Amino acid sequence: MAGQGSTGNVIAALASFFIPGLGQLLQGRLFAAAFWFLTVVALYTIAPVTLGLSWIFGAFLHLVCILNAAMFRASK
Repeated sequence: MAGQGSTGNVIAALASFFIPGLGQLLQGRLFAAAFWFLTVVALYTIAPVTLGLSWIFGAFLHLVCILNAAMFRASK
């Protein structure tokens, strides 16, 4: 990936929009991909039990996940 704002990061952000962590996986960051996927999906999954409160946190973290993929800058 070239860096922040590159086409690769835009694709990664779009991928993370549909599936949390997929953008990080496309960037080759396996630990970050697993973290984002498990965290966001867990919060979305327990939302009915918590009367929807975790849905708000899940949506916020999903947005952070997308931004994380979009603003990633690979070190050289």
